[in-house]
Amino acid sequence: MAVHIRPDTRGLRLTSLADAAEQLGISIKTLRRRISDGTVHGYRVGRLIRVDPDELRERLLTEIPSAK
Repeated sequence: MAVHIRPDTRGLRLTSLADAAEQLGISIKTLRRRISDGTVHGYRVGRLIRVDPDELRERLLTEIPSAK
């Protein structure tokens, strides 16, 4: 029997993949890949998949160090 552990989602502000992809300038397919490989968490709400935009910024955006 599979045991499903529900994450603590209190305080999360979830958004659709389309909105999140548009905000970051990436494709929905890229977001789905990142959810699949475990880089970010996806949350199923009924049939829809939602993501936390704050987590996306934290995990996907990285600063490029300057050469100075």
